[in-house]
Amino acid sequence: MTLDIVRAAALSGVPHAFLGRSGGTSRGIYASLNVGLGSDDDRAAVVENRRRATAAIGDALSLVTVHQVHSPDVVTVDAPWPDDARPPADALVTRTRGLALGILTADCAPVLFADGEAGVIGAAHAGWKGAFGGVLGNTVAAMEALGARRDRIAAAVGPCIARRSYEVDDGFHRRFVEADPENDVFFTAARRAGHHQFDLEGFVARRLAETGIARIETLGEDTYAQPDRYFSYRRTTHAGEPDYGRQLSVIAL
Repeated sequence: MTLDIVRAAALSGVPHAFLGRSGGTSRGIYASLNVGLGSDDDRAAVVENRRRATAAIGDALSLVTVHQVHSPDVVTVDAPWPDDARPPADALVTRTRGLALGILTADCAPVLFADGEAGVIGAAHAGWKGAFGGVLGNTVAAMEALGARRDRIAAAVGPCIARRSYEVDDGFHRRFVEADPENDVFFTAARRAGHHQFDLEGFVARRLAETGIARIETLGEDTYAQPDRYFSYRRTTHAGEPDYGRQLSVIAL
């Protein structure tokens, strides 16, 4: 089975990939390109899957990921670290060649960034908590500290859960509109009383636009609604499965 790769026009010329779940070695509920070290999948299979996913964008690259905790925190990377020493954070930036910055997702939004002229890249894990808490703006600021310019940075929002698949309650909705009444545009009424459908991709795109970066692209791929292509935490929960796989989004210089 071949790798399922989506690339963004906004990042043309920069090695990157938003990978799906096909083309790996894992079996069962993890089939087949599960890259999640935190899953209960066979460790050797996960390591091989991470190698295959990284090779999709280039040879001799060192994959660097973080222990994602739904925070606004960003790490600047200049050398790889062991997989078992990943720092807690939800975004990475670098200007070092040979490093592949990776973000793992299973419904949250992966966002890849590049200022090709400056030679600075970034990758962020933007679930609702991270996006709400400022991880995207912090990523842009960390890229600027390495020499990037906002008016040159392009960003692409990869596969994530779509509005039609993401039902939330009144408390969730209230948190957003109390922070900014304009956030109400990202919610529509759900069939169940007291519930709403939330547009995570749209909210992430708005937060990116607020940073003043040059270009934003959204891929419009719903992880929940495409079980043959993507892992989904919410779909797994609804199915009563004991665990779930994660897909990788990766970028390098």
